[in-house]
Amino acid sequence: MRSLPVFGPFPALVRVLMAMFVAVALGACGLLPEQIDETTGWSANKLYSEAKDAQADNNWDKAAKLLEKLEARFPYGRFAQQAQLELGYVYWKGSEPGSALAACDRFIKLHPSHPAVDYVYYLKGLINFNEDLGIVARLNTQDPTERDPKAARESFESFKELVTRFPQSKYAPDAILRMNYLVNALASLEVHVARYYFQRGAYVAATNRAQYAIKTYPQAPVIEEAMYIMYVSYDKLGMTDLRDDADRVMRKNFPNSRYYAEGVDRKKPWWQLW
Repeated sequence: MRSLPVFGPFPALVRVLMAMFVAVALGACGLLPEQIDETTGWSANKLYSEAKDAQADNNWDKAAKLLEKLEARFPYGRFAQQAQLELGYVYWKGSEPGSALAACDRFIKLHPSHPAVDYVYYLKGLINFNEDLGIVARLNTQDPTERDPKAARESFESFKELVTRFPQSKYAPDAILRMNYLVNALASLEVHVARYYFQRGAYVAATNRAQYAIKTYPQAPVIEEAMYIMYVSYDKLGMTDLRDDADRVMRKNFPNSRYYAEGVDRKKPWWQLW
């Protein structure tokens, strides 16, 4: 039987060719241009100046990255503190409310006595205030009982902290106006949900939400409707004593209430405050 030919040299040749290929590949990698950070070697002043220019151009992503680099490279300088102060606003304008709120909280924690800390509380309130207004656009597609007023409540708390701690702040007057709006909005949302339950025959739930609105937001304009919802819900439930109590309070506070003639408002959206 003939033996098969042995191609001894070829395995060695393959190994040589593979080694040459790897060497060429590695050499080619070395010829590729490296990712160069143009900010390398920049001073704190240069980084901050460029970040301000980016803000002026509404280039919020670039501004944020420059401020982040400024803080990382010069963590103990005055520019770093300014970068921390401005990052909240830059993140917010760059449509990153979560990062913006985190930056505000961080600044307040690091610099509770900073002359501009009132601005940071105001910014926190503003971020959540505008975040909450977005639910208006979704009003017709979302079940009212599923709507979360968390942003509105957090906005109110930030404005309240500002007004309480810094009553002379230049941001306080606007914060107070927004707080009044938020109180009315939150009360209106509660009454809207109470109305929602009432119209679906869930009278116990309706009275609970109406009662909560009355106790929590006693000065809000929608309290008149909340009291009427309690009155008619107790009547539907056959709870005559509670119905008569609610009626007595209703007539004392709103003797000429239109609700006695018109009933529960079925069309008014919760965000239409007045």
